[in-house]
Amino acid sequence: MRPLIVIGNWKMNGNLASNQDWIKTVARGMERGMPSGRKYAVCPPFPYLSQCAGLIKDISLAFLSLGAQDASAHIAGAYTGEVAASMLKEMGCQYVIVGHSERRQMHQEVDEAVAAKALQVLDAGMTPVICVGETADERNSGRAEEVVCGQIAKQVSVLQDRLADCLIAYEPIWAIGTGKVASAQVAQDMHHAIRHQLAEFDEDVAAHVAILYGGSVKPDNAVELFAMPDIDGGLVGGASLNPQDFLAICQA
Repeated sequence: MRPLIVIGNWKMNGNLASNQDWIKTVARGMERGMPSGRKYAVCPPFPYLSQCAGLIKDISLAFLSLGAQDASAHIAGAYTGEVAASMLKEMGCQYVIVGHSERRQMHQEVDEAVAAKALQVLDAGMTPVICVGETADERNSGRAEEVVCGQIAKQVSVLQDRLADCLIAYEPIWAIGTGKVASAQVAQDMHHAIRHQLAEFDEDVAAHVAILYGGSVKPDNAVELFAMPDIDGGLVGGASLNPQDFLAICQA
């Protein structure tokens, strides 16, 4: 059975003081008890990985893992401003987000680059969280499933059976940071389509891979979303900045 996974993505937010308060608040909440069979992670900006790793270790917060928001497609070299997957591993990261829609839109990342990053993350011994999703225009034109399944097909062509060691996050671009959210059934339908696309390659991979939903996940919609059979948790953006909201989503 696939575990339910909740990953907080702080994006470009945080500071030393608020990060410390967040970790301590989440630690207190998790110590009071969390549902069994679940996994939780937080992805702060690169400069705060060391601080957050230290806080998680000092508090002995076994419930919470550390993740990063991106990784380079290269092992090492003259790539100013980039961060290698091996460096993230040394910082204590267990998860790395790749292909987030903001990276795709603002930095023109294409599916092949996302797959190359995922390979680097896998080779470094971490779990890539591969993001896919459609724009409002693509959904309104009836092409949402075609677009998302096409993105999945590109990952399959490169990663093959290594997809079994990845997570996939479906994040409809029209719902990210907008306050809009796909209904639980709309999200489930796309998650089912993604799983069907994976099953055409390998049924065991399809059954094993957790597919998270990302797109204005909040405490008041998390219960309904997570109850769907093909939704295995959430990639949480804005709501993860509030530790109480993050805890509520984790407990949903």
